[in-house]
Amino acid sequence: MAAHCVSKVELSISCSNLLDKDVGSKSDPLCVLLQSVGDDKWSEVERTERVKNCQDPEFSTKLHIDYHFEKVQKLKFGVYDIDNKSVDLKDDDFLGGFECTLGQIVSSRKITRPLQLKAAKPAGKGTITVCFTIFSSFSSIYYFYFQDMFGKSDPFLEFFKQEEDGKWQLVHRTEVIKNNLNPSWKKFMVSLHTFCSGDLNKPIKVSKGFYVQSDVNLSYCRILEAQYSFLDYVMGGCQINFTVGIDFTGSNGDPRSPDSLHYLSPNGVNQYLSAIWSVGQVVQDYDTDKLFPAFGFGAQVPPNFQVSHEFPLNFNPNSPYCQGVQGIVDAYRMVLPQIRLYGPTNFSPIINHVTRIASGAAQQPNAAQYFVLLIITDGEITDLDQTRQAIVNGSKLPMSIIIVGVGEADFKAMEFLDGDNGVLKSVTGEPVARDIVQFVPFKQFASAPKEALAQSVLAEVPNQLVSYFKMRNMAPVNPPSPVK
Repeated sequence: MAAHCVSKVELSISCSNLLDKDVGSKSDPLCVLLQSVGDDKWSEVERTERVKNCQDPEFSTKLHIDYHFEKVQKLKFGVYDIDNKSVDLKDDDFLGGFECTLGQIVSSRKITRPLQLKAAKPAGKGTITVCFTIFSSFSSIYYFYFQDMFGKSDPFLEFFKQEEDGKWQLVHRTEVIKNNLNPSWKKFMVSLHTFCSGDLNKPIKVSKGFYVQSDVNLSYCRILEAQYSFLDYVMGGCQINFTVGIDFTGSNGDPRSPDSLHYLSPNGVNQYLSAIWSVGQVVQDYDTDKLFPAFGFGAQVPPNFQVSHEFPLNFNPNSPYCQGVQGIVDAYRMVLPQIRLYGPTNFSPIINHVTRIASGAAQQPNAAQYFVLLIITDGEITDLDQTRQAIVNGSKLPMSIIIVGVGEADFKAMEFLDGDNGVLKSVTGEPVARDIVQFVPFKQFASAPKEALAQSVLAEVPNQLVSYFKMRNMAPVNPPSPVK
């Protein structure tokens, strides 16, 4: 399992046309940032300073929060008129609030929205603007090169970062250079999180190490290159396009029967819809038009009821797009009573559909498009050889594949496609250019929090996206400013 994409991000807040709650003077606003902890409960993250007598404040105090791509991080911004020294905001006048997800802010970089006193009740003409920057990218990688002058010895270097308690922690040790008066160590690669906790202003201590003791004067250190992070690409303009493929084979059971995996419970859900909601709610924040192609496979479809392994849920092959995740859910519910579940379980047609689109995006000279295909299935795959070839082809393109297995079937083939136990190869022996498949069985998350599925299946996507653009030596459409 890949490490989750965690970065410390910085939010700059400004407001305009705030309500005036003070008599004889203007309001003294402060902005507080809250994050949802579930069950309609919120936890304060940080707050800005108070700006006296101002209806158009631009707060100088920045708000910082950890960013997780694989989570839906719901945020609430509240603006208050502060007239006392108490930190408790219950005694202060509420000037308006705004709710969104951190993903929406990240993908937009800057958003301006009207403030509301409560749902559907605007706070006059008041607005809030939130600007996003990367405070420290934990996935950023830097290459370092060091050179020094010693007496004749067997030297090496050790690097330490300072922890919050003031203690120094070893983060890297170079190789030993034997019998060399002017050693130059090999360049090394280390994440900023490991090297300095993501803070470029954090002090680093370099200590000498010898098998024969001598004095050391560090004379040369140079950052050779920086590898772009996932956030660099997303902030730089990369769109993440979401496509869904749903298994409508007969092994799912008659949708009218409560035993069927496609049976809609009294509250209108099943494992298929739960998987769509879980993954889709995260990915949709990174697609500006929110138009998602959605397909089914393994069913007999009207009007002739021939078996199809690549039919659009809206029955419109010229425009298979659904508006948002809710649009996919609506199309699924609409198509279910109109088709006949059949078989077999073929993945390759839908994978090849996405690879054709990704192939066009790969011709672009920049990192503008990336594709995520979600396949939800109940059983063993029947076109394994063709699917292996499709995945090998897709590994050379800007795409990732997520497979969620529903029900109690044997998913050994899915685990094989995942490649965690070895490099996946086509039947001709061609290996994947990079790992692009992640499989999870839904039953593992039956009693877990609803967001756990998305966290598991999406955790590898950031590294997969970065690995593709690094393989192609592609910078973001709008690269970040160089580190000084």
